[in-house]
Amino acid sequence: MSNRHLARTMAMQALYEWDFRGGEGKGVEDIVKFVRSEFAPEFDDGGYVERQVKSVIDNQETLDELLNRSAPNWTVETMTLIDRNVLRLGVYELKFDETIPSIVAINEAIELGKTFGGDASGKFVNGVLGAIYKDIVEAGVKKPIDIEMEKKKAVEAKAKTDK
Repeated sequence: MSNRHLARTMAMQALYEWDFRGGEGKGVEDIVKFVRSEFAPEFDDGGYVERQVKSVIDNQETLDELLNRSAPNWTVETMTLIDRNVLRLGVYELKFDETIPSIVAINEAIELGKTFGGDASGKFVNGVLGAIYKDIVEAGVKKPIDIEMEKKKAVEAKAKTDK
Protein backbone atom coordinates (compact mmCIF):
# COMPACT_ATOMS: atom_id res chain seq x y z
CA MET A 1 0.00 0.00 0.00
CA SER A 2 1.44 3.38 -0.97
CA ASN A 3 1.91 6.07 1.64
CA ARG A 4 -0.76 8.32 0.14
CA HIS A 5 -3.24 5.44 -0.17
CA LEU A 6 -2.70 4.60 3.50
CA ALA A 7 -3.21 8.26 4.39
CA ARG A 8 -6.45 8.41 2.35
CA THR A 9 -7.65 5.24 4.04
CA MET A 10 -7.05 6.79 7.46
CA ALA A 11 -8.75 10.04 6.39
CA MET A 12 -11.79 8.11 5.18
CA GLN A 13 -11.93 6.12 8.44
CA ALA A 14 -11.75 9.32 10.49
CA LEU A 15 -14.51 10.90 8.39
CA TYR A 16 -16.61 7.76 8.78
CA GLU A 17 -16.33 7.84 12.57
CA TRP A 18 -16.98 11.59 12.70
CA ASP A 19 -20.07 11.16 10.51
CA PHE A 20 -21.25 8.08 12.45
CA ARG A 21 -21.20 10.19 15.61
CA GLY A 22 -23.27 12.86 13.85
CA GLY A 23 -20.37 15.29 13.83
CA GLU A 24 -20.66 15.54 17.59
CA GLY A 25 -19.05 14.10 20.66
CA LYS A 26 -15.42 13.22 20.34
CA GLY A 27 -13.58 15.99 18.48
CA VAL A 28 -12.30 15.34 14.99
CA GLU A 29 -8.71 15.86 16.17
CA ASP A 30 -9.16 13.06 18.70
CA ILE A 31 -10.69 10.82 16.06
CA VAL A 32 -7.74 11.37 13.72
CA LYS A 33 -5.30 10.65 16.56
CA PHE A 34 -7.14 7.44 17.40
CA VAL A 35 -7.23 6.26 13.77
CA ARG A 36 -3.53 7.04 13.41
CA SER A 37 -2.67 5.17 16.63
CA GLU A 38 -4.66 2.10 15.53
CA PHE A 39 -3.48 1.83 11.94
CA ALA A 40 -0.11 3.52 11.52
CA PRO A 41 1.30 5.06 14.71
CA GLU A 42 4.75 5.69 13.21
CA PHE A 43 3.48 6.87 9.82
CA ASP A 44 4.54 10.39 8.85
CA ASP A 45 2.21 11.76 6.18
CA GLY A 46 3.26 15.37 6.58
CA GLY A 47 -0.14 16.33 8.00
CA TYR A 48 -2.09 15.01 5.00
CA VAL A 49 -4.73 13.10 7.01
CA GLU A 50 -5.49 16.03 9.30
CA ARG A 51 -5.55 18.48 6.38
CA GLN A 52 -7.91 16.38 4.26
CA VAL A 53 -10.28 15.55 7.12
CA LYS A 54 -10.47 19.18 8.25
CA SER A 55 -10.95 20.39 4.67
CA VAL A 56 -13.73 17.89 3.97
CA ILE A 57 -15.53 18.87 7.17
CA ASP A 58 -15.04 22.59 6.51
CA ASN A 59 -16.47 22.16 2.97
CA GLN A 60 -19.09 19.55 3.84
CA GLU A 61 -22.09 21.66 2.86
CA THR A 62 -20.66 22.43 -0.60
CA LEU A 63 -19.52 18.83 -1.08
CA ASP A 64 -22.94 17.49 -0.11
CA GLU A 65 -24.68 19.88 -2.51
CA LEU A 66 -22.45 18.62 -5.33
CA LEU A 67 -23.14 15.02 -4.38
CA ASN A 68 -26.89 15.59 -4.25
CA ARG A 69 -26.82 17.17 -7.74
CA SER A 70 -24.58 14.46 -9.19
CA ALA A 71 -26.36 11.43 -7.74
CA PRO A 72 -29.98 12.25 -8.60
CA ASN A 73 -31.40 8.96 -7.34
CA TRP A 74 -29.59 9.25 -4.02
CA THR A 75 -29.33 12.00 -1.47
CA VAL A 76 -26.36 12.26 0.82
CA GLU A 77 -28.63 11.22 3.68
CA THR A 78 -29.61 7.98 1.95
CA MET A 79 -26.09 6.95 0.93
CA THR A 80 -24.27 4.47 3.13
CA LEU A 81 -21.83 6.04 5.58
CA ILE A 82 -18.88 4.55 3.71
CA ASP A 83 -20.00 5.68 0.25
CA ARG A 84 -20.89 9.14 1.54
CA ASN A 85 -17.48 9.71 3.12
CA VAL A 86 -15.49 8.13 0.30
CA LEU A 87 -17.34 10.47 -2.05
CA ARG A 88 -16.83 13.52 0.15
CA LEU A 89 -13.09 12.88 0.22
CA GLY A 90 -13.00 12.12 -3.51
CA VAL A 91 -14.99 15.20 -4.47
CA TYR A 92 -12.85 17.40 -2.24
CA GLU A 93 -9.67 16.08 -3.86
CA LEU A 94 -11.14 16.27 -7.36
CA LYS A 95 -12.64 19.74 -7.13
CA PHE A 96 -10.66 21.63 -4.51
CA ASP A 97 -7.22 20.08 -3.95
CA GLU A 98 -5.08 21.30 -6.84
CA THR A 99 -2.12 19.17 -5.69
CA ILE A 100 -3.90 15.93 -6.57
CA PRO A 101 -4.31 14.94 -10.22
CA SER A 102 -7.92 14.28 -11.23
CA ILE A 103 -7.28 10.71 -12.27
CA VAL A 104 -5.66 9.97 -8.90
CA ALA A 105 -8.57 11.47 -6.93
CA ILE A 106 -11.09 9.42 -8.93
CA ASN A 107 -9.13 6.14 -8.91
CA GLU A 108 -8.30 6.34 -5.21
CA ALA A 109 -11.94 6.99 -4.30
CA ILE A 110 -13.04 4.03 -6.43
CA GLU A 111 -10.50 1.79 -4.67
CA LEU A 112 -11.65 2.96 -1.24
CA GLY A 113 -15.24 2.27 -2.24
CA LYS A 114 -14.37 -1.22 -3.47
CA THR A 115 -12.33 -2.00 -0.35
CA PHE A 116 -14.65 -0.69 2.34
CA GLY A 117 -18.07 -0.38 0.71
CA GLY A 118 -20.63 -2.81 -0.61
CA ASP A 119 -20.65 -4.79 -3.83
CA ALA A 120 -21.72 -1.82 -5.96
CA SER A 121 -19.74 0.90 -4.15
CA GLY A 122 -16.89 1.09 -6.66
CA LYS A 123 -19.29 1.55 -9.57
CA PHE A 124 -21.40 4.03 -7.62
CA VAL A 125 -18.36 6.12 -6.66
CA ASN A 126 -17.08 5.97 -10.24
CA GLY A 127 -20.43 7.15 -11.63
CA VAL A 128 -20.84 10.03 -9.21
CA LEU A 129 -17.26 11.28 -9.52
CA GLY A 130 -17.42 10.85 -13.29
CA ALA A 131 -20.49 13.10 -13.42
CA ILE A 132 -18.82 15.70 -11.22
CA TYR A 133 -15.64 15.57 -13.29
CA LYS A 134 -17.67 15.99 -16.51
CA ASP A 135 -19.34 19.10 -15.04
CA ILE A 136 -15.95 20.51 -14.01
CA VAL A 137 -14.57 20.00 -17.52
CA GLU A 138 -17.69 21.45 -19.18
CA ALA A 139 -17.43 24.51 -16.92
CA GLY A 140 -13.86 25.00 -18.15
CA VAL A 141 -12.39 24.61 -14.68
CA LYS A 142 -10.25 21.64 -15.70
CA LYS A 143 -9.20 20.19 -19.00
CA PRO A 144 -10.25 16.66 -19.91
CA ILE A 145 -7.99 14.01 -18.46
CA ASP A 146 -4.88 13.56 -20.53
CA ILE A 147 -3.89 10.12 -19.31
CA GLU A 148 -0.17 10.59 -19.99
CA MET A 149 -0.09 14.01 -18.30
CA GLU A 150 -2.07 12.71 -15.33
CA LYS A 151 0.29 9.74 -14.95
CA LYS A 152 3.25 12.13 -14.96
CA LYS A 153 1.59 14.33 -12.31
CA ALA A 154 0.80 11.25 -10.22
CA VAL A 155 4.41 10.07 -10.34
CA GLU A 156 5.63 13.55 -9.37
CA ALA A 157 3.11 13.78 -6.51
CA LYS A 158 4.10 10.33 -5.25
CA ALA A 159 7.79 11.26 -5.37
CA LYS A 160 7.08 14.32 -3.22
CA THR A 161 5.12 12.36 -0.61
CA ASP A 162 7.61 9.49 -0.43
CA LYS A 163 10.52 11.77 0.52
